[in-house]
Amino acid sequence: MRVLLIHSDYIKYETKNKTPVAEEIDEAKKNGAFDESLVVFTSVEKEDEKNPDAIAKNLVKEVKKVYDEVKAENVVLYPYAHLSPSLGSPKFAIEILKEAEELLKEDDYDVFRVPFGWYKGFQLSCKGHPLSELSRTITADMEDDDEEEKDKGPGSKWFILEDGQLSDCDKYDYTNKGQLEKLVKNELGHGESEEVEPPHVKLMREKELCDYESASDVGNLKWYPKGRLVRDLLSDYVYNLVVDQGAMPIETPIFYNLENDAIREHAAKFGERQYRTATKNPLMLRFACCFGAFRVMGDTFLTWKNLPAKVYELSTYSFRYEQKGEVVGLKRLRAFTMPDFHSFCKDMDSTLVEFDKQVDMCVQTGVDLDVNYEIIFRATQDFYDEHKEWMYNTARRIGKPMLLEILPERKHYWSCKIDFAAIDYLGRPIENPTVQIDVESGKRFDINYIGEDEKEHHPTILHCSPTGSIERVICSLLEKTAIEKDERAPMLPTWLSPIQVRILPIADKHIDYANQLADKIQANNIRVDVDNSEDRVGKKIRNASKEWIPYIFVVGDKELESDTVQVTVRETGEKVDMTIDELIQEVSNKNKGMPYRRLPIPRNTAQRIHF
Repeated sequence: MRVLLIHSDYIKYETKNKTPVAEEIDEAKKNGAFDESLVVFTSVEKEDEKNPDAIAKNLVKEVKKVYDEVKAENVVLYPYAHLSPSLGSPKFAIEILKEAEELLKEDDYDVFRVPFGWYKGFQLSCKGHPLSELSRTITADMEDDDEEEKDKGPGSKWFILEDGQLSDCDKYDYTNKGQLEKLVKNELGHGESEEVEPPHVKLMREKELCDYESASDVGNLKWYPKGRLVRDLLSDYVYNLVVDQGAMPIETPIFYNLENDAIREHAAKFGERQYRTATKNPLMLRFACCFGAFRVMGDTFLTWKNLPAKVYELSTYSFRYEQKGEVVGLKRLRAFTMPDFHSFCKDMDSTLVEFDKQVDMCVQTGVDLDVNYEIIFRATQDFYDEHKEWMYNTARRIGKPMLLEILPERKHYWSCKIDFAAIDYLGRPIENPTVQIDVESGKRFDINYIGEDEKEHHPTILHCSPTGSIERVICSLLEKTAIEKDERAPMLPTWLSPIQVRILPIADKHIDYANQLADKIQANNIRVDVDNSEDRVGKKIRNASKEWIPYIFVVGDKELESDTVQVTVRETGEKVDMTIDELIQEVSNKNKGMPYRRLPIPRNTAQRIHF
């Protein structure tokens, strides 16, 4: 079922003409007017017919939740066929709406159901606050939270885990523990959040990385050459990490038919986050690469000797139908790039071994990106009781205190997961790497392997994103510069900097020599450019600083006669005399082991356009 919820000052309707499927109504229902109402526009879909009772109950559950949040006085259930291209039969639609009406009345809600199957005219006044317009997808097997949302289920127990010891979150001494306290406060709902634009939004525009695209759907960005380069380098970086772990790259479709039982059940865990397409069949754009990876492996003959089997896909793009008011910058998008690594393991022992390898990989991304991660380790009570020592040893290997959540029972497909989060300038977490133990999907997607006992078994599946979405990595890097602005000059890691070296010729007669030096530097896989504008040297230096270029140097008459140049090193703020070979060596050391791509814009700045 597709639902649009409007918190209204008033709604007025009047029936005009019957359709062939119109229900019979008395005179009193032919028109109506309601003030201070939550208007629930509904489209019952084909797939809802499989379990109409569950659809009605989940609709009521969602209506109650929103009703309480907006403080409405009435509920108006309004059948509205235009929300879905895959409508269910009128019989089932009326049945579901009648049941929802009765359930709400039983709980003393003032509810009115607008007649089904009539052409109607209506007037509506929307209140216009952040929660006054909400869209939802109601499914028979909805869960409350999506996997990236905070999993604060009732009865969860929370601790700080450090050196094999558990501490009460409220009594723990957070002094010199990084930003762990901010993470804990956000997870436990004690954090204060300013409703202001995070600094990375200004920076992503100012550095000509990316921007909003008003002609697209909200949460879909346009990327400029420098931003595209950074994304591609990060994508190459993750590719190298997972291939080193034995992953086999694949590519799968971006949208799937919700009439497939396994896909519909898995998609239901993301509830209203489903991003549907307006097509004849109920198709959903993927929120990760799980569907494709699972179907590939479900069609593959596997034996215990093949395991762990590992596949990897970089989804450009994944889609989640985030609420419009939640979408902001690079942190929360409707379309994003997700590195998705799945490992299929024969038993829990081998799963835990692979989990630790992937945790090590996630930790390394923090080192390579120079980003501090705070960590949440989550497990069900059953898993914790059985694997407590393993969890403690994994935490010791990471070597820092972390938040531990123990859930009373499993409500997601995972029994244990670890999440790494950077903290933004406003003190809020940015979800980055994750590793999850999936104990459901092997059976749901009919993935089997032949064991040593010559019988079929379902594998346990590890979900891992070594960095989280590429957009959130860039968000973390930009937010980090805002946090550290009083301590160090803002910059990206040298290997990720779109321009790594800039040469500043003093006059036109020095430009040819500057380009000769640039040829030599570029030949060593370093992105270098030449500021051949007519600006004075002082302004050229300021422009290079605004672009966060790690190494800059001036070329004038003195440099024409010498083997050395004076290089301004952004990371330290020092001016260092170097030969070109020494500069090449220093930048190459910063790039060592990291992917390289060529400069995506003209080398000479005077030939560039500004986006």
